[in-house]
Amino acid sequence: MFGLGLGELLIVLLIVVLLFNRRLPDLGESLGMTVRKFRKAMRQSDEIDVTPKEESDKK
Repeated sequence: MFGLGLGELLIVLLIVVLLFNRRLPDLGESLGMTVRKFRKAMRQSDEIDVTPKEESDKK
């Protein structure tokens, strides 16, 4: 669509890195924390018993 080649993409990437240079460590840390929390939540959801309980109070 835009016809961007490898050279143009590298220039755009370089500009992005230069603009967000100071924020990249913070973004990386935030992303890492998010992934850790997601994995922890997934492990906890595996430990939860989701099988339906039998109704023993039926009359």
